Amino acid sequence: MMTIAWDDFTKVELRVGQIIKAEPFPEARKPAYQLLVDFGPEIGQKKSSAQVTQLYTPEALVGKQVVAVVNFPPKQIGPIMSECLITGFNNENGDVALCVPDQPVPVGTKLL
Repeated sequence: MMTIAWDDFTKVELRVGQIIKAEPFPEARKPAYQLLVDFGPEIGQKKSSAQVTQLYTPEALVGKQVVAVVNFPPKQIGPIMSECLITGFNNENGDVALCVPDQPVPVGTKLL
């Protein structure tokens, strides 16, 4: 495992956002949803794509808090411009489980 300096870690803006819209993303290469995530007044709303279709429905995602990287440059994913990276972990089947706070926190809160 490669180690990094503390300064490298502090450059990554990991923030809590709340999913306000989730819909199928049929144009994606792998099954995914298009998400709109609210990060509060400082950052605003950002679009993303998430390959979480095996464990979540769009209805179950709306209102869910997630942890995302908000300071990557935008990336074109099919017809949408992804503006943040939603974090998650693969389970034993390779399905993505979202990285979420285990208690509600204010949207926009930065990982300490």
